[in-house]
Amino acid sequence: MATATTPTTTATPTTPTTGAEQTIADARERIDALDDRIIGLIQERTAVSTVVQETRIASGGRRVHLSREMEILGRYREALGKPGTALAMTLLELCRGRI
Repeated sequence: MATATTPTTTATPTTPTTGAEQTIADARERIDALDDRIIGLIQERTAVSTVVQETRIASGGRRVHLSREMEILGRYREALGKPGTALAMTLLELCRGRI
């Protein structure tokens, strides 16, 4: 008399994800999405800044308006503290080039 055999399945070993690992993975995914948005906004800001510079130069003005840049530096410093000033300087350099 033949006995029925149960087919065996081979389980693929998986590494269990802890709650902390999942939280970190989710947060990193969110950071990546935010970075993509920030990069897009910087690219948009650069394009708008180019229009301002070209218009100013075409009308006989200077490429850079220092009092306007000081306003921007102050706004970033107020919102983000001292690191905000460095961030604003980098942003200004990206948008207008080096002075």
